[in-house]
Amino acid sequence: MRFGSPSRRASALGVALAVVGTGTAALAPAAGAAPGAPGTRPPFCGHDHRSTPFARYLCAEPGELLDVRIGDVHPTQPSLGYDEVYYKLGRYTLGKDAINKKFDDWCEADGRTAAATVSPGARLDDPSSFTCELPVGAETADSIAPMKTVVIGPGGEPFLTDGHHTLTSFYETPDGGADLHVRLRVQANLSNLPRKAFWDEMKAHKWVYLRDPEGRQVAVNKLPTGVGLANFTDDRYRSLLYFGRDIGYAQNGLPFQEFYWGSWVRDAGPVDLADWNPNDLDSYLATVKSLTETMTALPEDAVVDSGFTAAELGALERWNDGSAVNKGEFNKLSKPYSDAKPGKLAYTLEYKRAHGLG
Repeated sequence: MRFGSPSRRASALGVALAVVGTGTAALAPAAGAAPGAPGTRPPFCGHDHRSTPFARYLCAEPGELLDVRIGDVHPTQPSLGYDEVYYKLGRYTLGKDAINKKFDDWCEADGRTAAATVSPGARLDDPSSFTCELPVGAETADSIAPMKTVVIGPGGEPFLTDGHHTLTSFYETPDGGADLHVRLRVQANLSNLPRKAFWDEMKAHKWVYLRDPEGRQVAVNKLPTGVGLANFTDDRYRSLLYFGRDIGYAQNGLPFQEFYWGSWVRDAGPVDLADWNPNDLDSYLATVKSLTETMTALPEDAVVDSGFTAAELGALERWNDGSAVNKGEFNKLSKPYSDAKPGKLAYTLEYKRAHGLG
């Protein structure tokens, strides 16, 4: 049977064209049609492309704690400080903790503080083998604060805005990988925007960092498409800044905070890096000490990079937060691998040595 005009065909099918929130044409019931009648499609949070590989993320709302497969996330920076990842992998594989720190890190990233119980042979990719201090649904403002963040982009693709080093460490550890899941806190859902408008919005909010380790601009289509060391270039300045946390500055939630400091180290040359040997503990410590002392000596209103001042980038008022060299965070960082509680640098160097990366 054939029908004449398009309107008669639509009437015969019992449907009519409607425009949903995104401006996408979709089929909706005509007047009098029963919900779910043949030929109708229910609304899908303003979208009509449920076939996207990232459909599961399309309806995520700002503030939601979203379960994400880490192989799905799209980075928003071109580089990592490899030595930070090496520290984490060293801690996960060579650690001396009563409970492997990878479980604490996963629970913290998931918004549930730290590991509570860990079964013998527990694995990150087997959530039944360990528990966190807080069950799902019992999260607090304090437990959510350190969670990594994501913006939902076109087609539902999740763009990671904080947590590249953590998720790469989970990706690289033997019981992790691309299929490992963890929750991320949704910063915004921009899935309704066309791709160009999406990137314009990301740049406006400074939710993307588009400079390589030498300060050259990187196009958005040249960003890595997934986490994992092989997808990123190594930024030695970013590595150096990681080990200065709570010695020269404190993290304050600003996306890409340490990259801005790293750009200052590279471009302003506040310290001489000629003698820095990133494979020697004493040399690394001396360089961290010199850099962080210089950071804390900056006036609060000194512009460091990209318009951000020292205060806005979390510079501490006093070096090592006022503690002596043999106290506080710098003392912890100084501990060799032979110590019962090695410092972060010791784990980094031991992992590099064990894997021929030095």
